Amino acid sequence: MSEYLSHSPEDTEKIGADFAKTLKQGDVIAFTGDLGAGKTAFSRGILYGLGYKGRVTSPTFAIANEYHTDLFDVVHFDMYRILDPEALFELGFDEYLDSKRIILIEWSENINDALPDHKLVSIKYGTEPDDRIITIEEVHV
Repeated sequence: MSEYLSHSPEDTEKIGADFAKTLKQGDVIAFTGDLGAGKTAFSRGILYGLGYKGRVTSPTFAIANEYHTDLFDVVHFDMYRILDPEALFELGFDEYLDSKRIILIEWSENINDALPDHKLVSIKYGTEPDDRIITIEEVHV
């Protein structure tokens, strides 16, 4: 397990960009953290670290955003509103787990039973308003 301390959204993005260098095709990254903790900032950092130059936003309303980089295709999910396995099935989530792309999943705790082996990124509030404690660990199911 690795732990990082971020003092700003820009720090969180930088940690995400550095983390992106460790990723390979087929990796699944699951995020947990309170609303506003920095899950999207970390995801944005991953995409920037993979060379993506465009705008990265939370997929809260779309549920999934797809991005293409020179290195990998990336799908960024927000599972905040997914509360049962049927909704996940209707979304076609299992079709994305084909090892052809990198999968980023915010609110992963809502689909915990459907996750394959993954890297878990937990983001918690620190002592100062902009501080975040970021832990990254491997989870084998």
